[in-house]
Amino acid sequence: MTNMRKPLSYKSSGVDISAANRFVEAIKADVKKTHTKAVIHRKGSFGALYTMPASSGQSPVLVSSTDGVGTKLLLAKELGVHHTVGIDLVAMNINDILCVGAKPLFFLDYIACGQLKPNVLKDVVKGIAKGCQLAGCSLIGGETAEMPGMYKQDDYDLAGFAVGVVDKKNILDGSKIKKGDILIGLPSSGFHSNGYSLIRKVFKGALLKKYAKEILKPTKIYTREVMGVLSTVSVKGIAHITGGAYYDKLTKMLPNGLCFNIDCSSWNKPEVFKILQQKGKITDEEMYRTFNMGIGIVFVVHPKELGRAKNFFKRTKTRYAVMGSVVPHRAEKVLLNFNEGDSV
Repeated sequence: MTNMRKPLSYKSSGVDISAANRFVEAIKADVKKTHTKAVIHRKGSFGALYTMPASSGQSPVLVSSTDGVGTKLLLAKELGVHHTVGIDLVAMNINDILCVGAKPLFFLDYIACGQLKPNVLKDVVKGIAKGCQLAGCSLIGGETAEMPGMYKQDDYDLAGFAVGVVDKKNILDGSKIKKGDILIGLPSSGFHSNGYSLIRKVFKGALLKKYAKEILKPTKIYTREVMGVLSTVSVKGIAHITGGAYYDKLTKMLPNGLCFNIDCSSWNKPEVFKILQQKGKITDEEMYRTFNMGIGIVFVVHPKELGRAKNFFKRTKTRYAVMGSVVPHRAEKVLLNFNEGDSV
């Protein structure tokens, strides 16, 4: 008896190499828009090539970061909006290396999916390319992995990798922070890319659709602001307010025996944070432990630098908030003051 079973192939197993090649061709134009003269093009190269800038300082140090977007991707899939999460991916990595004082150089991405959906993933890559343009870096490489069985057909996940450079003498680590120093915060664009496992518990159905635009608003990229401040002001430390927020990420750079004393009424909170807290019955402490609460980047400066910083923000029409100061404290790393005499 003749065996009529068709021979197996990679395509019949769920991986279409030809479709992947067509996808790469389709995104080339968007990727190329991010390239500078520092990107070296060599046909057949298995690695991305990039020329170290001559202006990198006397002792250039490479700074790297890797991160993803988290469960915000589930809401992007549910709402059918995929271009914003590409910007999120770039932002989550670039903002981290900015905190060390690094100038962004290049970015790479990794996309994993159950089935390659060209229209969806083209939107994602368009977002990544736009994010790189906003960050001032080149998108020089990436990988798209089609993995049926590992992911459901419509699922995808993202990971990003950013590299920047800073002169060794200019590395920011918070070690010079002293009592009396001032905290200056720059506004976030919304939730950014943290806390979405909690957000998805609250924003469902009609409420999700009503606030979809705010919920999916991409993470702000702070390259212009941070590079501008660093060229004008002597900065002691920078924090990117992400997961862990004010109790973890902000205090990461703080020397022992010191505490950030923050006036939480010193900046406006976006309405969507208030709705989340009200609908979810979430405590103040949990909100400030999970979310950025309207502040995405925090600078720590000497009081004498405050005037220079304010002049820069005024000149560049950048919104900011003087959030608080550094005080001595043995037990706490952060004091969040909501009303006079009330702290968490």
